[in-house]
Amino acid sequence: MYRILIAECKQEVSSFNPVPSHYHDFTVAFSDAILAQHHGVQSEIAGALGVFGAHDDVRVIPTYSAHQITSGGTLAASDFARIAREFLDGIRAAPHSDGVYFALHGAMAAEEEDDPEGFLLSEARKILGERIPIVASFDLHGILTDRMLEHCDAIAIYHTYPHVDFVETGARAARLLLRVLEGQARPVTARVPIPALVRGDQLITATGLFGGFIQEAQAIERSAGGLSAGMFIGNPFTDVIDLGSNAVVVTDDDPARAELAAVRLATEFWEVREQLQQPLTPLHAAVQIACDSPGTTILVDAADATSSGASGDSNAILRALLEAGYRGHALIPIVDRPAVQAAFAASVGQTVDVSVGGALDLGRFVPLPITARVHLLAEGRFRNESWGSDWYAGPTAVLHAGAITLVVTSRPVHLFDRSLFLAHGQNPQDFDTVVVKSPHCQPRFYADWAARMVNVDAPGATSANLRSLGHTRCRRPIFPLDEEVTFTPKARLFQRPRYR
Repeated sequence: MYRILIAECKQEVSSFNPVPSHYHDFTVAFSDAILAQHHGVQSEIAGALGVFGAHDDVRVIPTYSAHQITSGGTLAASDFARIAREFLDGIRAAPHSDGVYFALHGAMAAEEEDDPEGFLLSEARKILGERIPIVASFDLHGILTDRMLEHCDAIAIYHTYPHVDFVETGARAARLLLRVLEGQARPVTARVPIPALVRGDQLITATGLFGGFIQEAQAIERSAGGLSAGMFIGNPFTDVIDLGSNAVVVTDDDPARAELAAVRLATEFWEVREQLQQPLTPLHAAVQIACDSPGTTILVDAADATSSGASGDSNAILRALLEAGYRGHALIPIVDRPAVQAAFAASVGQTVDVSVGGALDLGRFVPLPITARVHLLAEGRFRNESWGSDWYAGPTAVLHAGAITLVVTSRPVHLFDRSLFLAHGQNPQDFDTVVVKSPHCQPRFYADWAARMVNVDAPGATSANLRSLGHTRCRRPIFPLDEEVTFTPKARLFQRPRYR
């Protein structure tokens, strides 16, 4: 009987969002409640449980789960201390285990800890001992550190962007852990750091250049002796020392092959770095396209992407539409708790004079006064169409300001699909212009039916105009923040002591 401990800690932050994240921004579960939380949803733990559940000789020991409700600013020090304490206390209180699976993210950052995942792994290792195998899964937007790899026997990385392989990644990690437990594999990991930050449509794995690297990684995994492989492209908005991209290959006790394959992936990636950037349309030019063009225009405001850590309160496109005298019907999401409170105080059908936007990121956005009719008020709880899990936007108001419809939430919520709009009676296909605050969505959500998608160069904490953000902490030089960056690929190797 193998007793396998599982735990989860996942958050992605933007260091450029001035609003810190706190404990209440997480969904937290303990012990068997974790199993119920992941039942019927598309998650890494669900994928791992499916693999473990197929083996009669495996007993799962769930300990702790902290999962962000949405991305946000840097996690406050006291709140990370609480999460870390609960995470590690769960491990201490658990019965002896034979192996461990951790579902992590990689782009978490706290006020006094650049590398929270590395910290949790190193502290967990102190509790568990050196010879219990640990396999962890990560988002490919994670920021990889040596400390993470020093305390993991192996890792599994998402292979898709936009992410649709949560279950598959958890299953890959679980199968790899079982192979280690059964003495069928002894992982060795090669990591090649790449001084490059990338962002753009070419990272879409189904259609972009980046998909070729993922196919290479998957071929390595399928080959004899290949255990895991992938690319970390990091999160350019989490400004920490180890920010950058990485090629990672895990083989079965074959360091030379792991090194060679990781160096090859890194070299090929570096060669196309210029193409892995997002062309942007200036804000007022993008608005003019919306004014002049028939059919639905999607204005992609990735600079205020709440799923990447932005505050969600940008009114930059709304302001530009109004200044341009836009006459079409537009649909725009925005975070503004005071505006929602004013709408609730007025009630449905009433007219309110409110300011929208600039309620959180005060350095970038100025509140915009509008007169609007309250069309709908809601609790803000809904089931999302991407994963089937519950999302909470806080009390929410739908306001009509002339031909512009605003879905105003009290708190940030993921916007990489249509869930917020549809849950509040707004079908994007009924509008001439839709502002989508996400860098990428599944094509069926917008691209398959919209007349055009325009990537807007707007201000925000998650702008693809990376030089506009003001990085101060990551290692320099790094592309594209600096000119004439050179790169000589060099692998770092990691291998844990033998389990048996």
